[in-house]
Amino acid sequence: MTLTLPFKAYILFYLLACVLAGVLLYKKRRSLELFKRDYWQLLFQPWKVVTFVVGTIGMAVIAPYTGDPTWDYYDSTMMCVLAYLTAPWAIGTLFLKLRGKTSWTKTYIAACVWMFTVSWSYDLYMLLKDGYYPMTWLPNIFASSVIYVCAGMMWSLEWYEGKGVVFSFMQPSWPERVAQSRPGKIMLYALPVVVFVVALTVPFLL
Repeated sequence: MTLTLPFKAYILFYLLACVLAGVLLYKKRRSLELFKRDYWQLLFQPWKVVTFVVGTIGMAVIAPYTGDPTWDYYDSTMMCVLAYLTAPWAIGTLFLKLRGKTSWTKTYIAACVWMFTVSWSYDLYMLLKDGYYPMTWLPNIFASSVIYVCAGMMWSLEWYEGKGVVFSFMQPSWPERVAQSRPGKIMLYALPVVVFVVALTVPFLL
């Protein structure tokens, strides 16, 4: 797709948005849950690591067979890694904003992290790789955002005594881990999400 003036303006807009988000990330790094040890302890539980590795390999393996020339080993892997690292935090932060329990600064950073993961990183990769803007940029935002939300919700599942399996970001102590490890119980809730994401990718292989 030719880079028309509106597209150039759009690229400039999100580059500036990313720069601002990066500055705010640095300034707020001590208060952001994304940079807290508790968040990473939640994220790197064995069942989450296993589902991430299996999902990333699966996305990378099927990429060349989807018929989509913009989907390859590199951008599929890049987007999976970014989603794993950021989706639980971004979805949790936006949920807290809906309840009026976090700042607009954190909300802005979370929104930029979301968009960079599902769209802007992909768009820039294709622009640098092929020299033109991908025609799939708009459908990709919606499709990848659905997967991003699913990933953020699935990797936020925890088991709490007396509550069962709930989203960790709904707890007052988030991201501090006060839940107990019950991967068997959690996977009963995670499995429908996995099936849904797989179902989304099947049409690309037909």
